[in-house]
Amino acid sequence: MDVTRELIRDGLARSRYITTESVETVLFLALTLERPLLIEGPAGAGKTEIGKVLAETLHAELVRLQCYEGLDEAKALYEWNYQKQLLRIQADRDQGLSGEEVTQHVFSREYLLERPLLRAVTTPRRAVLLIDEVDKADEEFEAFLLELLSDFQVTIPELGTIRAQHRPVVVLTSNRARELSEALKRRCLYLWLDFPGVDKEREIIALKVPELDARLQEHVARFVSGLRRLDLHKAPSIAETLDWARALRALQIRELNPAAVRQTLNLVLKHEEDIRKADAKVSSLLAAATK
Repeated sequence: MDVTRELIRDGLARSRYITTESVETVLFLALTLERPLLIEGPAGAGKTEIGKVLAETLHAELVRLQCYEGLDEAKALYEWNYQKQLLRIQADRDQGLSGEEVTQHVFSREYLLERPLLRAVTTPRRAVLLIDEVDKADEEFEAFLLELLSDFQVTIPELGTIRAQHRPVVVLTSNRARELSEALKRRCLYLWLDFPGVDKEREIIALKVPELDARLQEHVARFVSGLRRLDLHKAPSIAETLDWARALRALQIRELNPAAVRQTLNLVLKHEEDIRKADAKVSSLLAAATK
């Protein structure tokens, strides 16, 4: 399909994803140049959502691989359904089939368990492959990804080489838990996605929680911005900002004051030491947020 900047802009708008022109430009270039897109930034800044929004915009299947320490090729690519194979082997033996016939049966696509990476290659329509938090995977797995991203083909010894019918759109996200290799970065377009500024976050709150008073939307955005400037274990995500805004609405709180903030602070901060640190700064944070 032809990709235009208007298509990207309209798709983001339909998905209610508020962003910047520079982000729209990178997305357009990733699609036009058919290059993987590596998005780095703090946890909760909206990186994963970009992959989901792209799938909606392109009317493509979303295939998501959640990375973690210890992830290997078998869990990410494919496995054989051993239990089903054993049942078929027993049935074939009962029918007196030869060993070659049994092998042909059990090592067929019917007994293959597709994991996300193989699914992205074999899907009959275009897919968006979201490789989430790639920085949590081991370096060995990252090296395996390089080969896949170069050729978009998979070799299964029993079946041969399977090539992608449609080159998937690839989005990788990283919270920078570790530094990724230069080889991986060279193959990707790069986007740093930070938390939005106060004005942009107020716009997000207005879109997602329109029932909240406009003045309170502004104060929430300013207060959360102040929280993120503290030395916290985990800065509030955009999703947590929205949870807080919805909670204030549900509690019918019409203005931020120390009592209201302390009553609901656990909605934006999820670590006890962060809550204690913010609690000591509530007065100054409120003064800055509501001035």
